[in-house]
Amino acid sequence: MPTIPDLRTLKKSNVHVDFKGKVAIVTGAARGIGKVIAYFLAQDGCSVAIIDVLEEEAKEAAEEIARLTGAKVLAIKADVTKWSDVKSSVDAVVKQFNRIDILVNNAGIVLVKPITEIEEAEWDRVMAVNLKGSFLMTKAVLPYMIKQNYGRIVNMASVAGVEGNANMTAYSTSKAGLIGFTKALAEETIKYNIRVNAVAPALVEGTALTLSMSEEQRRFLASKIPIGRLIYPEEVADLVKFLASDASEPLTGYVFIIAGGRARA
Repeated sequence: MPTIPDLRTLKKSNVHVDFKGKVAIVTGAARGIGKVIAYFLAQDGCSVAIIDVLEEEAKEAAEEIARLTGAKVLAIKADVTKWSDVKSSVDAVVKQFNRIDILVNNAGIVLVKPITEIEEAEWDRVMAVNLKGSFLMTKAVLPYMIKQNYGRIVNMASVAGVEGNANMTAYSTSKAGLIGFTKALAEETIKYNIRVNAVAPALVEGTALTLSMSEEQRRFLASKIPIGRLIYPEEVADLVKFLASDASEPLTGYVFIIAGGRARA
């Protein structure tokens, strides 16, 4: 069975880019938004490496994307919080494809709890996956991008990191940190023709997190978004696809909020 979401049910991408010869790494792409991002990049000829701790789902996603697009898709099991995993996975991508042009730091976890109920280990885990993971992946990939004098890095933040959400202090803090990381990294790497931006979505439809919610919860969250619905993964993927392309040349250090208007969700 196809992993979540089923790519056959998605709307077509509205962004068309020539990614032939380009190589992308998308973390946390075994399912959810990351999977759609990997799929949309592959649609236009990009070779894609899916890096995820979920080995079987990553393999299924890679096979499905390769079958639907004809692109070269590699699945690698790795924990982005461990340097040894990250370094070996990036080395494997370079061995397979000889270069890395695009990095999408998408791997992340959510914790919904009042701050008084959050255990220290839970807090540390959210920071490790959502923030440290992006640092380690970037650290591993940057030498190749610098050598090429070219790179595109897109960090998946959240509107929660921009505005903060009650009962999501760990998640909001990690995503706010990722936004700061994005801005500082953009300044540091601009001289190497590397562009770094962040995308900050509201709650996205069709992900494992959203599907785990009740219909009542989804309706409540949708009511907070001015367009009256949750964000579609295709809409997020199209924005990431644009930022990963040469059309984003003058953009670096920006945070692009995709929340259906000025909303808290």
